[in-house]
Amino acid sequence: MKKIFLIVTAFVFAQTFNGFSQEHTASLNYTVPTDAKVREKLADWKKIKFGLLMHWGTYSQWGVVESWSICPEDEGWTQRRGPYSADWYTYLKAYENLQTTFNPVKFNPERWAAAAKDAGMKYVVFTTKHHDGFCMFDSKETDYKITGSKSPFANNPKANVAKEVFSAFRNQGFMTGAYFSKPDWNTKDYWWRYFPPKDRNVSYDPKKYPTRWEDFKTFTYNQIQELMTGYGSMDILWLDGGWVRPKSSIDTTIEWQRTITHNQDIDMPKIAAMARTHQPGLLVVDRTVHGEYENYVTPEQQVPATYLPYPWESCITLGNSWSYVPGDQYKSSRKVIHMLTDIISKNGNLLLNVGPGPDGEWDSLAYNRLEAIGKWMKANGEAVYETEADPNLPRQGKWAFTRKGTSIYAIYQVAENEIVENSLSVNLPTGTQVKAVSVIGGPQKVKFTQTGGQVVLFTADKSIVKQTEALVFKIVTN
Repeated sequence: MKKIFLIVTAFVFAQTFNGFSQEHTASLNYTVPTDAKVREKLADWKKIKFGLLMHWGTYSQWGVVESWSICPEDEGWTQRRGPYSADWYTYLKAYENLQTTFNPVKFNPERWAAAAKDAGMKYVVFTTKHHDGFCMFDSKETDYKITGSKSPFANNPKANVAKEVFSAFRNQGFMTGAYFSKPDWNTKDYWWRYFPPKDRNVSYDPKKYPTRWEDFKTFTYNQIQELMTGYGSMDILWLDGGWVRPKSSIDTTIEWQRTITHNQDIDMPKIAAMARTHQPGLLVVDRTVHGEYENYVTPEQQVPATYLPYPWESCITLGNSWSYVPGDQYKSSRKVIHMLTDIISKNGNLLLNVGPGPDGEWDSLAYNRLEAIGKWMKANGEAVYETEADPNLPRQGKWAFTRKGTSIYAIYQVAENEIVENSLSVNLPTGTQVKAVSVIGGPQKVKFTQTGGQVVLFTADKSIVKQTEALVFKIVTN
């Protein structure tokens, strides 16, 4: 097994990942996949840059945080609200009863897929099961599911939601990924009610009750096998809930990992081997569990400050919440485009989350944002897809850079209402000789002067400096 160990100073590491969420941090080491098909898939994934994530479940009906309100932890995102909040048992019963009223009759995955494709997205990761255990697929392991006996949506022709989503996006040429929560707070073999849970972790000691833990491992294996065998070709298995891990993998320098008291090993080698038997080349993303089964790293709600020399993806919400919340505030198309170009200039992908509502529709603002993003992507996608980041071309103020062959794409992130100056200056690596400059989407060449590594671009032509989210200059070099 080949490992690349990345040496990063404490200062750079702290600056790069300052403010990361309580769970997801970047890896100081990365294990290169040994499977040639996985490496090939990973290379393809790195080329497409922009994907869609969707958190959707019964929690959307209340408009509350996904799953976490049933977790008995004293954290801001886990606080219970509403008429059942005074008592955890009462709240949990009411929450689990949402399965009897969750009826997303406007569910239309083809519309989502068309909107995502128009926005320039190339892959999708859909939440098949979050921590609460409610399955958005037809699992044979539980009745706590969208196709279950208590679900009013069960008789709908599109009741097997995950299958419909994967099919609709696959038909639009997307790579498909299944989000799956390793912890399951509904099954008795994880949160055993004989020992009521105190936090997100397993509620009993698996070492003392090995048979029960083996039952949970079998349950998890079987559900993942269902997703790998009955839902078409799959490109990514995106595993969340990093506290379910071997105790030997716990990093005690990370605060949230210090709360893991038991060994919660679910035998990832066995799961990955099974999954890849059915889905050759499958990317396995065992989030935060660094090693062989974290094929790319997933910083959450943050963009690293510098280039990272291993595969990574920022997963970031379009609104403020992962799941549907009434009146959520959505990021502007400008902000998303700036995030995307920042991320790809640092060797990453952007996975942008949209949370469908309880009726099965997106907020109209989500469609509007994706439409605006798509207009920019159609004009400037050459600077995004199949490009590479260059560690010798770091961010320079409002400039972000990508490369393709002998061409450098210099992306100037235009602020809202900014009047672009008549000339813009960029610094290129020593020895770079510029042959020609043009604006992507513009019909004419751009005049320039070069003094050593500094290149001044003259942008007086109004057709070039028109208001846009980002100007892209294609710089052809020797």
